[in-house]
Amino acid sequence: MRRRNAKRLFNVAGCILIGIWLVLLALLVRDEAMESRAETPAVRSKPELRAEARREWMEIYVAEKKVGYAVTRVSPAGEGYAVTEETFLKLNLLGRPSALRTTLQALVDSDFRLRRFRFAMVSGAVRYHLRGRVSKGTLYLEQGEGGKGAVRKLKLDVPPMIGAGLGPYLEERGLRVGDEMSLPLFDPSTLSRNSMRVRVVGRERIRIHRIDYDAFRLEARMWGRTMTLWVDEKGSILKQEGLMGMTLVRSSAANAPRGITSGGDDFYDLAAVGMDVRLNRPDRLSFLKLRLGGVDLESLDRSVLGSGRQRLEGGVLEVRREKVTHRASYVLPYKDVSGAMKSYLGPELNVESDHPSILHKAREILSGTKDPVRAVRKLNQWVYRNLEKRPVVSVPSAVEVLKTLVGDCNEHATLLTALLRAAGVPARICLGLVGTRGKFYYHAWVEAYLDGWVSVDPTLGQIPADASHIKLAQGGIARQMDILAFMGKLKLEVLDYKYD
Repeated sequence: MRRRNAKRLFNVAGCILIGIWLVLLALLVRDEAMESRAETPAVRSKPELRAEARREWMEIYVAEKKVGYAVTRVSPAGEGYAVTEETFLKLNLLGRPSALRTTLQALVDSDFRLRRFRFAMVSGAVRYHLRGRVSKGTLYLEQGEGGKGAVRKLKLDVPPMIGAGLGPYLEERGLRVGDEMSLPLFDPSTLSRNSMRVRVVGRERIRIHRIDYDAFRLEARMWGRTMTLWVDEKGSILKQEGLMGMTLVRSSAANAPRGITSGGDDFYDLAAVGMDVRLNRPDRLSFLKLRLGGVDLESLDRSVLGSGRQRLEGGVLEVRREKVTHRASYVLPYKDVSGAMKSYLGPELNVESDHPSILHKAREILSGTKDPVRAVRKLNQWVYRNLEKRPVVSVPSAVEVLKTLVGDCNEHATLLTALLRAAGVPARICLGLVGTRGKFYYHAWVEAYLDGWVSVDPTLGQIPADASHIKLAQGGIARQMDILAFMGKLKLEVLDYKYD
């Protein structure tokens, strides 16, 4: 029993959604991205470019432990600015130090509206590359080193900005107590587009590394939370406080890389939700009833939390493990006559179901299988057995996962989703919580459409997934932003449960 639970803990705990903390980091390093519809920033008349370049270093802390640093460079380039941002992080994941480096290179105009960018993320053998350009209201994205991947398009309501290096913008705009601003931001690491709403609430004197600064204090409200940052007269960030104990403070080129440690609390445990009743065999759970607390129930997406195998009434959630049909009513590939399954059958960024390597692997695994039930089982088992289960700090791409065959739940879910779609089975990624060893950990799995949506967990090799899987959101990495509404706030009270 203990050995089985330890294995499940490793498989599950290695599956905290990497997009979650990438968002947290993005909100801090790249300023605070606010919820609301994007709005066009205030137009400035004939903005003047700063003649000199500026560079800013920040130290990154989680739960008061220094885990990394960031450096941002902004320099004039033509009629705009060249922006470069580099981050380094070292986190304790299941007792193992995991390092991550990201690099963002962007060209923006004088109003900091994005023209084009390159983004790279490296963690061990795992590499992720994305480049993009804005043209005529459309953001064109290419994944892969050297821009070798397929081009994906995102329609834009307004010209986007990036938060990196907004200091010159804030300096020229000027800050006054009582000011409010709204800036439409795009974050390359999460593909999220949000409006940044910030209010200048006062002036304060703040001490950083034994040095006192006169600062503006800015507050930002997002997903029912308030985050705070302090900036000087030049718009340079002095300190920022975000979620899950993540804080950034001003530093220097000499001090920022020093004293970084991956010790202290495990990052997965920091995000886990406590369990008041110990569920000894969560893998055998067929029914789970919980009371939700700590979050605004009115803000919950009931179309996700209260659909399929889940029922939500008031603040009580019931999860029932579904039954898998022996034979579906269709043969592969699924004929989407109504178009309702279009988004679950086609490729998307990072889920490259149309890539030759994904198509070839799906055909190889299925060997001509036309029965969707058998296909789902075979593909799920192949991913479960062939991917080395190891915590990975990166943005998953199905093509890259197929090359490395290494990853945690995000990699498992992304690859299986791509293989299922390549085989003609509608599939989507699910995001939420799964229970083990007295806690609920953030996790990702898959839903495949047979004669209804069925939960499939390639990390644990389950179909259907056990009832400790609590779905909070669904979709790709941009949808992981939705989980921020629950992080560090959600409380779960177990009311009832049943085993097989």
